[in-house]
Amino acid sequence: MTIANLIPEIVAKLTEPDLYWDETLKGFGLNVRRDARGNIQRRWIIQYRVGTKQRKFKLGDARKLSAKQARKKAEELFARITLGQDPQGERKQERAVPTLTFAGAVEQYLDLKKLSVRHSSLRVTTLYLTHPRYFPSLHKMPLDAITQSHVASRLDAIHAASGAPTCSRARAHLSAFFTWAMRRGHCAQNPVIATEAIKSGPGRERILSDDELRVVWNSCRDDDLGRVIKLLVLSGCRAREIGGLKWSEIHDDAIHLPPERTKSGRAHRVPLTNMMREVIEQVPRMVDRDCLFGERTDTGFTSWAKQKQMGDGISERWTPHDLRRTFRTGLGRLGIPPHIAELCIAHRKGGVEAVYDRYRYDREIAAALHVWSDHVRSIVDGVEKKIVNISTYKQA
Repeated sequence: MTIANLIPEIVAKLTEPDLYWDETLKGFGLNVRRDARGNIQRRWIIQYRVGTKQRKFKLGDARKLSAKQARKKAEELFARITLGQDPQGERKQERAVPTLTFAGAVEQYLDLKKLSVRHSSLRVTTLYLTHPRYFPSLHKMPLDAITQSHVASRLDAIHAASGAPTCSRARAHLSAFFTWAMRRGHCAQNPVIATEAIKSGPGRERILSDDELRVVWNSCRDDDLGRVIKLLVLSGCRAREIGGLKWSEIHDDAIHLPPERTKSGRAHRVPLTNMMREVIEQVPRMVDRDCLFGERTDTGFTSWAKQKQMGDGISERWTPHDLRRTFRTGLGRLGIPPHIAELCIAHRKGGVEAVYDRYRYDREIAAALHVWSDHVRSIVDGVEKKIVNISTYKQA
């Protein structure tokens, strides 16, 4: 049906489903139809030919685009068509191009990095950009849809879980990647630039005293955070290693952390003590879920910010990583030989020693963890310390 002039007064009265064409601007019209619920929908369109083929192109919803705006847009498109362009064909081409995700762009970035950086540098970059402990929520997102808010949220989580130095390095690697992507036209801006720069500052030396350790332990509730903190105290593991702990990693005598879940990229065995078992037994086991903690995520516990509310009465701020430093220092105080204490926190032997000494020291590591566990129990319960002689200790 043709109408002398599609103007607002006429458009509002068109309720019968049909195609209404404007007589003054040939090919410009209004498509009136009813949806599944019977509601009237009006959409501006243009109709034109490309060779022998006739095409229709949607301009927009009449509720959002006025008659004047639609007419102007139609005139602009007809001018382009006269010059040989095909708006509908161009739109189909754009839709046919697959959306580049963060993970897809990272893959391209790392492939190019292989040509210009050392293997060790590439490994670190790969770790920060692909490992689920750093930016898991970005991996499946379209690259150009990632905002400052998305990035800032993940940086806050990394800061809380791993400390300022790790957060600063993660931010630097992510920013370098987005700068590369922006220069290649994959995204319009670098969303990392506007986020807060994390000052790593000097290396932390904070260790908790026995009294502070008692306060922290007693402030642990019967929840994910409380259990995670207790296991960090007892194991000396990194926060993300315990936060992401899986049932499949727990065996009869030890926790077996696979290479992809450790900072060093090597498997780490953590012998279980009675106190660790007591904590783990309190974790409710959920059907079809491997992670012990963080029931709403696939990467484990992430609510590290709540840790700041723990330990009332401790004057100086502490972080989950300080518990690891406290553990290592405590082993030294209890007389554990340095090379055993270092193996307890997955610091591997190096140099000539690593080449010639192939003994794993599993028995000695287990003894050290039992000594530390007894020490923690004596602090928490006020019982007499039980010192174990490592040279005569036998695994149960």
